Amino acid sequence: MKKLLLLLPALFLGACSLFVAEPKVAVKDLAVVGLGTEGADLEFLLAVTNPNSFSLTLRGYTYDVRIMALPLTKGGLRERVEFPAGETTDVRLPFRVAYRDLWEILKRNPNPDAIPYRLDGGLEVETPVGTSTVPVTTSGNFTVPQRFRPSGIVRGVGDIVKGLVR
Repeated sequence: MKKLLLLLPALFLGACSLFVAEPKVAVKDLAVVGLGTEGADLEFLLAVTNPNSFSLTLRGYTYDVRIMALPLTKGGLRERVEFPAGETTDVRLPFRVAYRDLWEILKRNPNPDAIPYRLDGGLEVETPVGTSTVPVTTSGNFTVPQRFRPSGIVRGVGDIVKGLVR
């Protein structure tokens, strides 16, 4: 009888979890958002769709990013974002790539219009029946904006020098 009483809550929670649909996650974009003294700042823009009839809450996320099969960065952040019922919410996943890692990429002479990347991560989502991790695994190609390509940076420095000479 005691075993049955201990098993009953587990069965109830297991049955409830069948009614919680996992959010759908899609990568909308990978963009360079700036260059700083320590490296390039990039961010993934994720679209998270909550198919449930109740809200879910993001509690945090982890990520592991590879570019051209090189392990670049991994990390995570504790951040709360509400995913309203039946809606799609954008989530930004920022990260920094150190200049030494950018140099390793440049040494491989990549096509700046199609640099392959891979994102492996997880979204820690709070549901009415507990917390679960939604895996995020995707790969694709990234295009470096003209202003962040070596020729664009040299041109920008040249414009600054011309402005100082005037």
